[in-house]
Order: sequence, then structure tokens, then C-alpha cells
Amino acid sequence: MSESVRADPSSRLRSTLAGHEHGVWSLAAAVVDGRPVAVTGSQDETVRIWDLCDGRPVGGPLVGHNGLIRNGEVWSLATAVVGDRPVAVSGGGSNLIQMWDLATGRHAGEPLDHGTGGVCAVATAVCDGRPLAVTGHADATVRVWDLARREQIGEPLAGHTDWVEATATAVVDGRPVAVTGSNDETVRVWDLTDRKPIGEPLAGHTSAVCAAATAVVDGRPVAVTGDFGGTVRVWDLATRRPAAEPLETRSETGAIAPVVARSRLLVLVGSGGGTVRLWNPATGGPVGEPLEGHSGTVRAVATTVLHGRSVAVTGGNDRTVRVWDLAGLARSPGRRHTG
Repeated sequence: MSESVRADPSSRLRSTLAGHEHGVWSLAAAVVDGRPVAVTGSQDETVRIWDLCDGRPVGGPLVGHNGLIRNGEVWSLATAVVGDRPVAVSGGGSNLIQMWDLATGRHAGEPLDHGTGGVCAVATAVCDGRPLAVTGHADATVRVWDLARREQIGEPLAGHTDWVEATATAVVDGRPVAVTGSNDETVRVWDLTDRKPIGEPLAGHTSAVCAAATAVVDGRPVAVTGDFGGTVRVWDLATRRPAAEPLETRSETGAIAPVVARSRLLVLVGSGGGTVRLWNPATGGPVGEPLEGHSGTVRAVATTVLHGRSVAVTGGNDRTVRVWDLAGLARSPGRRHTG
């Protein structure tokens, strides 16, 4: 069942999408047949597709995550284009990585079976014209998959010593890279062309790294990583050094998404307290009022464009997906003359 709730004009909540029976732990945005959609994964072992224009589900729930270890919770999601078709790639507690055709709402071929269980994170990239998926696993490995050929590329990438909870991708000096975060409190950067680590791990987090995202600010690629202790760090991927002072959000980081506004990097943070808030790494403080409405930890955050306006899509332990209007939220209040 879908419930689309239009909030009063003073609120930034555009709609609430209900239908999952347990917590929503992953989501991604895509465009299908010219319409923006959200794809969500849940502890209820299903993936759902939502039309963001009318707030309704596209078809029924997608099932098929029960694998050899019989844990079908969907922990991770990413979207890509394979053979000119939009797809979602999802992983979770089972040994299976599923691909879904977002236009038909069906499996896009047989699942990818990595045999070890626990797909904690998924990101997608393009390398030499090939669509790739980068997955982080409970066995501390990172794996790279060719989505067109539906096969793993090479051996797993080893280096982390605990669960790999976060993955993201970027392009640095013309080469595609993956950024991974782990319960071992480190962030690693991998060259996806030769599948080798780039330099030493990025150290500074003091608890498990559970969220990662990338952006381009003034032409420079950056990574944003968050940990369970509520610290968010920004890294310059070209220099492999911190690009800002750490943000101390004082609440468990459930999910993050970068927002670039007027050449400024802002970070949208979903927290353990059920709020979503925009933070400015340059000042170390929040921007505007928090987005309130979730009644449990916000586990997933993504941004997209709806009717020409920037929106955030969030999912949490309260079983709902919420869509927020970001227009104007990143605007700097009260600029002063400097001369």
C-alpha cells in the first residue's frame, strides 16, 4: 500500500511512502522512462520501486534475496545503466547479489553468487566503458563485478580487517576509483583499472566507518565518510589528505549524501536520532533546521531532482521512505559586506 502525504507549506516534507514491513536500510535514485524513481531495500527481504512524481509504488515488491544462508534482508543498493537499460544492484544478508531491470520490475538475469554471504555495501562505476559494481562484504573483502558479463573481475580486494560497511566510486586524474569504509575504522581507496590499493589507508576515524559518498567540488574529487560515533570526515582524493576539519554531529551516522551548492560542499546526514540535517564542513556547523519526521534511525539517504527542484529521499527503521524539498535549504543566510 502507498500513502502519499502532502505536508503544510511550512514543512519540507513532500511525501511519505509506506509499504515496507520492516526497516528501510538502503535506497538509490534513478530515472526510468523519463520519470525519477527511488529504489528501496528493506529488512522485509524485498526491493521496491517508487515513482517520485506521484508517490506510488511501481509494481509489487521484488523478491529473491533468500540465498544459501537464508537471510534475505536487503542491506545495500545502487543503480546503473547496463545495455541502455536502468538497473538496480542489491545485496544483503544472503550470498546473492541481485540485478533488477527497473523498467520491467523483474530480475535482470541470474543472481551473482559470491558464496560468502553478507553484502554490506554496493556502489557502481564505469571503467573502460564497462559498467561495474563494487561490493563490500562481511568477510572484510571488496569485490568488483562486470555487470554486462555478470561475472567477478579478478580476486577479491584484500586489506580491510573487518566488515566493509561502505562503498562509493569516483574519478581521480581520469581513473575510476572505489572508496571503502570498514569496521576496522579505516577508509581505503582502490584503483578500479588495476584493482590495487592507492597508498596507505586513510586514518582518523575512531569508530566503525559506516557511510561513504563522493562529490566533485571546484573540479576536485572528494570523499565524505561517516562513522558510528557521529564523526563525518572529508577527504581530497587527489592528495589523499583531509579537505576539512571533522564534523562532530554527536549522533550515530546512519547515512550521508553530499550536496554541492554554489561551489560549496554540504553534507546531508541521516542520524540515529531520526533526523536528517545539512552540515557545512567549512564552518563545522549545521545549515538550517533539521528535517524531522522519521521515528527511528535514518539508514539511507539519496538526492535527486523532482519537477526541477532538489529533493532528498530518506529511509529508516520506522519502515517509511520520505521525500524532502531541499530548495533553498543550502542558501547562506545574511551575507555581509567584506569591504
